[in-house]
This record gives sequence, structure tokens and C-alpha cells, in this order.
Amino acid sequence: MILIFVSPVFAQLSNAEFTTFSQNNRFGLKDNDGNVTIKPKYSKLIRLGNSSWLAQRNSKYGIIDSHDNIIVKLKYQNASRILGSYAKLGSNFKYGVFNEKGENIIPVEYSSIDLLFGMRFLTCKDFKYGVVDKNGKVILENKFDEIYMPKPNIMHIRYNGKLYEITQVKGENLIFPDDIECIKNDDNFDITAIVNNPIAMSGYSAVTFTDYILKIFSSISPAHEATIDELVFSKGADTVSVLTRFSWLPKYPYTYARNYYYNLISPTNGPLNDVKNTLKAKANE
Repeated sequence: MILIFVSPVFAQLSNAEFTTFSQNNRFGLKDNDGNVTIKPKYSKLIRLGNSSWLAQRNSKYGIIDSHDNIIVKLKYQNASRILGSYAKLGSNFKYGVFNEKGENIIPVEYSSIDLLFGMRFLTCKDFKYGVVDKNGKVILENKFDEIYMPKPNIMHIRYNGKLYEITQVKGENLIFPDDIECIKNDDNFDITAIVNNPIAMSGYSAVTFTDYILKIFSSISPAHEATIDELVFSKGADTVSVLTRFSWLPKYPYTYARNYYYNLISPTNGPLNDVKNTLKAKANE
């Protein structure tokens, strides 16, 4: 873990034309002839694709090119590199994705953005999930309660309380047609409704005081993981330095409380979720 997060900054990143260097704990860039193209003024410089850099200055992140031209303004609080050539940037718990050219392929308006199989992004807004491809094209709008891909050619989608499995019969990777409505009549796709725990969700008797207690505790681990990710891992490659300085500790209680509350009120979280899905599915029958 240490090598993974530290090496991008301290291992003297280089490509065919440029190499990072450090001076007084700040990073700059030199070309192969030794000419300084970027003065050592950034806290972090992380290679982004073949033409730009994810940079941090004064605790703010943005994207610059190899000659210090600003492509994306350094104004974001959190940053992480995805697939080597994409950057997830965000502030105030809203995130978006930029490519190495600085193009905002996913607007900065989602509460979470995660990577899926096939170089697609799982987005979440207002507790609803959707899917966007690497070029920013919306494949599935943010109107689903849950989206999960157990395999590259299989996707599970929960909608209106019902869980569906979409399987692509031919091909190793799931590729949706341009018109998503056509998938219903496409022989290459198999759509199956999945029934979850029918006995446990037979009625209100499944809701007990224990369920409410479990719901409270079910938010502890996800909230902690989200807090560590936000305060530590989203700070770029210098993770070990962040940990050793303990600069993240004063922010932990507030950030944890916010993430805990977010997980607690999430309509897709906790043991009561199955009961709500059953009632919702019956209402839509």
C-alpha cells in the first residue's frame, strides 16, 4: 500500500520528454535537456495521461500541462487519478471527472463516482445511481436504486423495488446499444428478475427493534471508510505524508458525522431496505 501511494510522487516520474524534480519539498518539471518548464512550486505533480499533470498548490487541486499552463483551475479540495489519464476532482462533497485535456466529461455534481467494468463510471446523485462512459455519454440516467456489476458482462439493477440481472450473451464485456430501450428486444441480452429473501420480506413482522439497532450500526463501517477515503486517499499520491502529519485528524469527527448521517438516511442502506423494496415493488405491480 505504501509503495502504491507514495511512488507516483517520490519516484521521479518521467516520460519521453519531462521529469519531475523537487526543491524545498515542492515539485517542478524539467525537460530532457535539463530546462525547467515548471518551477518547483507545487505540493504534488502527478502524471495524467501523456500531456498533462494533476497538480496541488495551497491545498487546492487542478490540472496543468507540461509548460505550467492551467487547464483546469486549481480550486478543488479533493482529487484522485483514475485509469492513469482521468482525474476525479471535487469540493463540498460534489465530484466530477476530467480527462487529460481538461475536458469535464462528468459534471461536478455527483456525491460519488466509482469505476465499473468496461471503463465506465458509476455515478450517484440524490441517492440514485446511473452509468456514464469514458467519453461522458450517459448510458443510464440517475434513477436507479442500485447498480452493481459482479462480472464484466453482467449488471444488476434495482429499480422500483425490483432487482434485475442484465446479461450479455455474446461478448466478454457488457456493451449497451445506443438506444437503451432496444435492449428489451435484443437477443444478445438476457434480462431476469431476481427475488431476494422472499421469506424475510413477507410482511411487517420482519421489522423489529433489532432491525432499527442494526440500521444504526450498519452505517459505522461505511461512514468510516468514506471518511478515510475523503481525508486521506483523495489527497493524491502523498498518502503516507498525510498520515504521519496527522493533519486529517481534526477534520475526522465532522467528516465522519456527515458521512454517517448520509449513510443512515440513504434509502438503499440498512436492513430495512429489503422491506421498503418489497413494498415499493408491490405498489408498482
